Amino acid sequence: MTQPLFLVGPRGCGKTTVGQGLAASLGFHFVDTDRWLLEQSGATVAEIVEQEGWPGFRARESQALQAVTQPATVVATGGGMVLAEANRVFMRNHGAVIYLQVPAETLAERLMASPEEDQRPTLTGKPMVEEIEDVLAQREALYQAAAHHVIDASLPVELIIARILEVLRLARAS
Repeated sequence: MTQPLFLVGPRGCGKTTVGQGLAASLGFHFVDTDRWLLEQSGATVAEIVEQEGWPGFRARESQALQAVTQPATVVATGGGMVLAEANRVFMRNHGAVIYLQVPAETLAERLMASPEEDQRPTLTGKPMVEEIEDVLAQREALYQAAAHHVIDASLPVELIIARILEVLRLARAS
């Protein structure tokens, strides 16, 4: 199997951490679309949003997805990558899409435990737990629609990777 693997899910679900481990297990390259965008533009997500608004960021995010998609690559996508139907279709048509599903409370705990220096601007202006619940309510169906496989990402990283490898083996065998 050399098709790209796309990891989707909300901020804090483990796309980057799981993606790096998964890529190492498979001997694949790893790319995080947010980090790629930062390297290409020289601006953080917050700076891009401040200068271009969310629509400008989303357009750049879509361009990044297409630019980084290569065989034998694990792609950790931004949490909002699934908002554009074109992105959902692109990922489903070009590789295997894995949704790392995590309850809102767990996401909030993770994000509060390790706040990022370049923390994204708020999408709703609400406290973190409320915002996560709102965003998940809006995006859950999109994550599900994009995904070939849904994985419980509230587990330890090693178990998440093992489950992904197992579903990929089963999918290949069928």
